[in-house]
Amino acid sequence: MAPIVNSLSPTQGPAAGGTSVTLTGSGFTGASSVRFGTNPAQFTTLSDTTISCTAPAGSGSSGVTVTAPSGTSNSVTFTYLPAPVISSVTPTQGPTAGGNSVALTGTALSGATAVMFGGHSATITGNTGTQITAQAPAGAAGPVNLTVTTGGGTSTPVSYFYVPLPTVESVSPTLGPTLGGNTVTVTGSNLTLTSAVRFGSRAATGVSVSSDGQLTALAPFGSGTVTVTVTTPGGTSLTGIGTPYYTYVAQPIVTGLSPNQGPAAGGNSITITGSNLTYTDSVMVGGTPASFVTVSDTNVVAVAPGGTPGNVTVLVHSPGGSSSAGYQYTP
Repeated sequence: MAPIVNSLSPTQGPAAGGTSVTLTGSGFTGASSVRFGTNPAQFTTLSDTTISCTAPAGSGSSGVTVTAPSGTSNSVTFTYLPAPVISSVTPTQGPTAGGNSVALTGTALSGATAVMFGGHSATITGNTGTQITAQAPAGAAGPVNLTVTTGGGTSTPVSYFYVPLPTVESVSPTLGPTLGGNTVTVTGSNLTLTSAVRFGSRAATGVSVSSDGQLTALAPFGSGTVTVTVTTPGGTSLTGIGTPYYTYVAQPIVTGLSPNQGPAAGGNSITITGSNLTYTDSVMVGGTPASFVTVSDTNVVAVAPGGTPGNVTVLVHSPGGSSSAGYQYTP
């Protein structure tokens, strides 16, 4: 009586072959061949009811048969699964901390059993025949091979790049006007791929990266003291102890001068009264720099330089802007 094949385990495997398959049935004693379609397989007869074999390469569905002295068995189907192919990855880079969602597009992706970022396994969150979404694991900075494994085998690797977290070490200047618009230089590390710079919660404009360690940006409008953060595919720079701060300075307002006139020879003291004077960085009298001392947020005392008799302007400047009042040089 010809041998009988009752079942195969497993019933599918990669097109490249190599799957270990167990055949269960009867009449296997003295078996001379096991075939997957027309392709012979290497096999070992374990008993009259069990054969262990290695599936040869193939495609589609193939009938598995056993030939023994008593004849050739019935056919039981073994399905060859195509190897998965990754055609694109979005995004192609992410933070070393992992946790970001990555979409892999390709073919023969259904039934994925593993997505590997280098030697680290990702968490699969979605899977169809043409797309896999996975949560990237943590990894070391630099490129890694990204692969997908299904019942059809493991895909050819594609590249994924782990980007280190950016750091902000200093900003210059550290003071600026509440209206913003001034250029601020940010120094740190891992800044090359900067996608956003924020002053507190507000986004800066005009971001220009000059090197991995430095960039410039135009400060947005704001108030108070804020932290400056940089965002890249590696994440957003940390804030906290040791983080540099940026302070918005209100425009100075000059409400009066005492006295509002003085000798053309100069040398006399002028008390400047107003508000927002704390950060005064220069006082000009008739276009000439004057030495000064900031007494409080409402008072600055300057020493008048020499000048030509007549009316001039006293200009008070700070990182917040400038304000002025009239002064007269007397003969």
